[in-house]
Amino acid sequence: MGLGMQIACLGFASPGEVERDAGAELVLLSRTAGDILDCHLTVESYDDESGRRLHRARLDMVTCDLELLPGPGMTDAESRVAIHRAFEHAEHVLRERGSGR
Repeated sequence: MGLGMQIACLGFASPGEVERDAGAELVLLSRTAGDILDCHLTVESYDDESGRRLHRARLDMVTCDLELLPGPGMTDAESRVAIHRAFEHAEHVLRERGSGR
C-alpha cells in the first residue's frame, strides 16, 4: 500500500497544476516516508496587503501510530515553489526522526 495524500486548494479556480506538482513531490517523499500513513497538503492562494498574489503551502503528515507531524506554512509567489518547500521541510523532519531512533 502506498503513501496517501489529501489536497485542499483554497482560492484556486483550477487546482490541476497544484495536484500535479504535489503528486511529483509525493513520489520523492515516499522514498523516505517509511512510517508515514498519510499526508494532508493545504495550498492557499491569496493577495497580501499590497495586492501581490501569494501561495502558502502546508504539509502535515500522519504516522502509522496516528501521530500528527504538522508542518509550517511555506509562502512564495509561485505555488510550485511553496509546495516544494513544504515537502523539503517534511523530508528534513523525516530524516531527523530517522536519526533519532
